[in-house]
Amino acid sequence: MGAGLSPLPGESKLLALIAGQPERLHLLRVVRDHGPEGAWIAAGFVRNAVWDALHEYSEPTPLSDIDVLYFAADNLEPEADYAWERRLLEACPDAPWSVRNQARMHLRNGDSPYRDCGDAMCHWPEVCTAVALRLRGDSLELLAPLDISDIWELRVRPTGHFRAKPHLYRERIAAKNWSTSWPKLRIETL
Repeated sequence: MGAGLSPLPGESKLLALIAGQPERLHLLRVVRDHGPEGAWIAAGFVRNAVWDALHEYSEPTPLSDIDVLYFAADNLEPEADYAWERRLLEACPDAPWSVRNQARMHLRNGDSPYRDCGDAMCHWPEVCTAVALRLRGDSLELLAPLDISDIWELRVRPTGHFRAKPHLYRERIAAKNWSTSWPKLRIETL
């Protein structure tokens, strides 16, 4: 389910979309079986799948990385993330794994400590990026603390946290150049 106790609008459609993509399901299984306990795959892994579907692409847009999130307050060393990346690479060597313990990311970002992965995602740059999936057994679970309507509406806008950092948001949007791959996007400028 989404950030709340009841399903988010569009959640069942998103889960069905991902369930129909064997490549993404395979990556979710790899993380479930070889990644940190309770880990999620987030950001472009989810967002791009929806955008590709809404643009009616027959092939998925290649992922520059696969963002794996977990929360382990008892080990804030970056080396732990690299060890998980190596383990995932052993299980699935062709995937561009990027593992980050969200319990330590506040240090890099200059924020107060995050409570969990959902809280950390609220501090990400865009609302449409703050979305994650994982497999619990064979069931897909969604984590979307800021909702998923932006993804379905092809809307890119900053999170509340990044509204206070307009220069960083603008730099990221320019660097990502998403409108080249997905021309129907509506990107909010600050």
